[in-house]
Amino acid sequence: MKVRLLHPPSRTAASAGMALIAVLWIVAALSLLVVGVSATVRQQIRFVGAERDQVSGQALGEAAIALALQQLQVAPERPRGIVSASVDYAGVPITVELAPLSGLISLNGAAPELLAALLQVAGGLPAAQAQALAASLVEWREGRPELALTTDPAARQPRRFEAVEDLLLVPGIDYGLYARLAPLVSADLGSLARVNPEAAPPGVLAVLAQGQGGAAQQFLRQRAGGQPGADTSGFNQAFIGTAGTSLYRLTAGVPLEAGKMLHLVQDVALVAGASRGAPWRVLRSRRQIVLTPG
Repeated sequence: MKVRLLHPPSRTAASAGMALIAVLWIVAALSLLVVGVSATVRQQIRFVGAERDQVSGQALGEAAIALALQQLQVAPERPRGIVSASVDYAGVPITVELAPLSGLISLNGAAPELLAALLQVAGGLPAAQAQALAASLVEWREGRPELALTTDPAARQPRRFEAVEDLLLVPGIDYGLYARLAPLVSADLGSLARVNPEAAPPGVLAVLAQGQGGAAQQFLRQRAGGQPGADTSGFNQAFIGTAGTSLYRLTAGVPLEAGKMLHLVQDVALVAGASRGAPWRVLRSRRQIVLTPG
């Protein structure tokens, strides 16, 4: 009986096996790298596409707002309430809403009672706290000249709210409260003390009604239906007025691809008797892309 001896694998075979394993690892690593690069490229394409949509949408929105402002300049009289117009620019139908800023609450002109109603209804503060903070707002903007000369001069001198963001400078107003108040107020209305309900958004109407939702909703329905002389009996009459203004907020809705809509909002001041340049000045601008229902 012969016994066959099994010889161990040669070094050459072992080296070939290790090389094969190394090649497989390299292939796997390259595959992961390709997958990662592909995902990054797709993400960059989506980002560039979204940025392109925003830039082109803003350009269309700005053009539509400019056309709406030109129509406003030649109108026999300026609207005192919220109006909407359809503008076709570059083959894109764009809806432009125009609202006088007098429908907002003036940070520099509103009386303490109106500010207290704002803080209570929109800010959600208890009545006593709202009244105290309203007094602080008035004190902040008007200064305290009765203080001693040794006091910080900034506390003694009248100040104005230059922007809505200045609310955050007033002690007692945190960011959460600011976020609830900001859409309803303006720092551009000077000493305008009252609010034009024809131009007011729903949140301001709720303040005018001092939290009585039924009165605000009834007025909204009548206003939306075009009913002249909508009923304001449910509002605090000391809060409302009909003063005109040269300040307007225009909102352009620009349809984008894939069921999206760009909202471009511009606050503008009409310039009387302007001989050079556009007869209006853009105070601020912001944009937002939203999904359209469908």
